[in-house]
Amino acid sequence: MKLLRLLALLMVAAGLSGCGYNAIQRQDEAVKAAWSEVLNQYQRRADLVPNLVNTVKGYAQHEERVFTEVTNARARVGSVQLSTDDLNNPQKLQQFQAAQGELSSALSRLMAVSENYPQLKADGLFQNLQAQLEGTENRITVARNRYVQAVQLYNSMIRTFPNNLTARMFGYQVKPNFAVENERAISTAPTVDFGNTPAPATTAH
Repeated sequence: MKLLRLLALLMVAAGLSGCGYNAIQRQDEAVKAAWSEVLNQYQRRADLVPNLVNTVKGYAQHEERVFTEVTNARARVGSVQLSTDDLNNPQKLQQFQAAQGELSSALSRLMAVSENYPQLKADGLFQNLQAQLEGTENRITVARNRYVQAVQLYNSMIRTFPNNLTARMFGYQVKPNFAVENERAISTAPTVDFGNTPAPATTAH
């Protein structure tokens, strides 16, 4: 009796393997790993924000509106958490993406401030923070692209016969993906007129 039960379990396991169960498991884990890297890079950016704001404040104290926008956007990013358990929820992913996009926009406006302050642009600390931010933005792009590809592979796998039968049996669902955005890179910040550009210095004759 025990032998028959063992043989039955082996047959079920072999059948599930043939229907893609193991492959679905591996791809689901790949999606989770890719998402963890996305979060890691976004957190790296959020950690840079306070030092960046404080450095800019040292030269551009009158740009308070921009500092407030960046600070508020960073706070909203911190309040919108998306764990691997939430990756099947399109609304939560949309909220996460919107919050990160808002911070990207606010940071672009903050970086545009430097164009009006030559001494700020020449400051070594600011240049270092700017380089770190640009590098982080590049890593975010890479991490997002890898996540998008992982989700595409996973979704294609569980929608293809006979994997779709296995996926349905074990509750695997199609995962939402990042929507296409037109976010500007930090390194190409838009020209912004804040209405309080310092007057150019005059020299005595």
